[in-house]
Formats: sequence, structure tokens, C-alpha cells
Amino acid sequence: MAGGIGGKLTNIGVRAFIAKDERGKKLPDGHGLHLYLTPAGSPTWRIKYRYGGKEKIYSIGLYPQISLAAARVELGEVKALLKEGKDPVTARRINRAANLAESDNTFKAVAEEWLAMKKKEWSAGHHAKSARALERDVYRSLGSLPVASITPAIVAKTIENIYKRDVLETATRILQQLNGVFRYAQARGFCRDNPAAPAREILPRKKGTRRMPALLDWPSLGSILRRAELARTSPPVRMAHRLCAFTAARISNVVEAEWREFHLNDEQPVWVIPRAKMKVDNRETDHRIPLGPEIAAELREWKGIIGGRGYLFPSPTGDKNHISRESIEKLYRETLRLAGKHSPHGWRSAFSTLAREEGFAREVVELALDHTHDNEVAMAYDRGERFTQRIALYNWWGARLAKAQHGAKITPIAGESAVLSP
Repeated sequence: MAGGIGGKLTNIGVRAFIAKDERGKKLPDGHGLHLYLTPAGSPTWRIKYRYGGKEKIYSIGLYPQISLAAARVELGEVKALLKEGKDPVTARRINRAANLAESDNTFKAVAEEWLAMKKKEWSAGHHAKSARALERDVYRSLGSLPVASITPAIVAKTIENIYKRDVLETATRILQQLNGVFRYAQARGFCRDNPAAPAREILPRKKGTRRMPALLDWPSLGSILRRAELARTSPPVRMAHRLCAFTAARISNVVEAEWREFHLNDEQPVWVIPRAKMKVDNRETDHRIPLGPEIAAELREWKGIIGGRGYLFPSPTGDKNHISRESIEKLYRETLRLAGKHSPHGWRSAFSTLAREEGFAREVVELALDHTHDNEVAMAYDRGERFTQRIALYNWWGARLAKAQHGAKITPIAGESAVLSP
């Protein structure tokens, strides 16, 4: 018989054995490894071994898919497990179960479980923002990876890419979310370590309150608007930038704006942002932004160009999503070369500073920006939203920006502050 003890089989001998078609017979190679011809005629590599005083069979696979050389490698691994006191069949079952669990427990799947759990303790607005942040900044790089396979270096690279956009606050907040997801994964037994923990070292420590860069004078703001009109950028990004400037809204609200939120044909055009989309989520009402004549006219024209359904600023990829906040930030940072000088968020600072200098009441400006009130008494006092005063504020802001864009010199009108103040 072809074969023998101590690994003496050859491929020629194996093929000759199979050709005889002696079903139920075994062709030994030594140390328990043998080729078994099943009753169905399938040549199968197997290893016979003893564990716990009992004879067992470890099946490797079919020949020729599993070569003679590969079968001998498997024999070496089985012998190593036996030396460690492990049952090879049991060890393989555990590995297969772990691999299956790992493939099912992708980062995105685990993160969605974590978000579902947090939904019970978070406000609707905070939960929605957290889900959008993971979708926007994390799932593309980590979403499809098994959670147990993610290393600190992979997490650090993801956080570093966010920080490179000059958004330390966003990077810090998302890193906190990643820590929460991985701690949840640890508790569920999906991974042993938390790879997000060391990533904090790549972010600079905050030195007090970090202010967003902003230009605070009319000539500079007018220059930004003129330069943006001449810049090579996509129409959705250009229009989103205009909405940022003329409403001083948060960039997240701008890129996620939907046509159903805009009432452009009302006597007073208004943008109504659902409270669930807002940073301040402990108020009862949605956030209303009066639209001045300048931006309202531009939005009507924009609506005529792209239609009035879905997002105001659809993604150029055509995936039924909106443009990213990075596309607007990049316009300021790179195209307009305003890094460290002015950002989309800078319009909020300019709006607040210049409006207060003009004499508008602090409470009106804070309500317009949907800032958190200092105390519950002030919040109760302003429940009426002072909407009439806010209309005057936004009409003033839009008119001044339009003049600044065209290079007009802007000086306060005598007595205007007293008229505009509530």
C-alpha cells in the first residue's frame, strides 16, 4: 500500500489510493493523519487523536482542496494544542464562534446598539446629533470593521482627520462618543480593550475657552462675501455659505436644512428649525429665524433652480444626502484662505458683536442665536421669543451685509439704536 508511518505519503500515492475507490478505507500518513474515503466517495483528510482518555477525530477537509502539505501543517497545529492541554475540536469551535461574532459585531452595529440604549436617557435632540456625528465622521472609516479588530492607531487616525478640519470641539465630542461605544462593547464581551482611550493624547489640551476665529468689522465681512462670489465652488456650497452669513445659524443646521422648514411666501418669510435639530433642546418651541428680504429673495431663486423638495443643499454625489459641513469649512479655510481668521461659525460672533454695538438688547440677540439662557427666570421672561424685535434685528443685519458686500461705508444712523432697542 502506498503510504506509511512518519509522513511518508506522496501525492502520487494519494491519487492512486483515490483511484481504487475503496470507500470506507483509510490511507495513513503517520501521527494520526490519514486520508479517509467516505462512503460517498469523498477523500477527506482527518486526524485521529486521544483527549481525556477518549479517541477523537479532527476533520480537516477534502483533497485536493486541502493539499497533502496543508494537511501536515494542520497536524502540527493540532499537536501543539494537545501539548497545551486543549481539545483541538473544541478550540476550533470556539475560534469559529469568535470569528462569527466578530464579523457580526462591526463597529456600526455595536454603535447603533449603544445609541439605542442611550435613547432612554438622552434628549431627542442630543440623541439625533450624536447619531448624525457618528454617521458623518466615523462610520466611513470604522463602521464596517469588527469592533474587536480596531486598534488605538485606527481610532487616533479617525480623530486626527476630524481635528485637521480645525474643529477641536467636534473631535473631542466624537472621541467621547467612541469611548462610550467601546466601553459598551467591553461590557458586552465584544472586545477586550478600549482602543479609544489612548487617542486623547493626539488632541491638544484646552487652554480656557477656545474661541472660533471671526472678523468683526463691516469692511472685512463685505470682503468675505465678495471673494466668495468670485471663488470657484459648487452652487450648493456657495448658497449654503450665504445662508450661514445672512442668518448666523449654526453650520450643522445649514447643511441639514430642508425645504419643508422654509416659509418663503409668508408675509414675514421665516426658517423654522425643529427643536430636535437644535443644540439647546430644553425649550418647548422650534427655533424661528426671520429671513430678511435679501436672503429670502436668494432662497426663492435657489428654490426655482433645484426644486422645493428634500435638502436645500443636496450632495453632488446624488446619494439623496446633503453636502457636508466640511465642504463649507474648506471654502473658508482653503479657498478664501481665512484659516485662523474667520470660519462659518464666525458669522454668529460677528452678528452678536455688531448687533450689541448697534444697541440691540442682549436678550433679543441671544434668542436670535438660540443660546442657552443664564437662568430659568430669564428663560421664563423670554418665552414669548420677542419675535417682532428679532424681525427688526434680521432686517438690519441683512441690509448691512448687502451694503458691506457692495463696498458701501456703514455708519450708525443717529438715534437708530434707541429705535431698534426693545
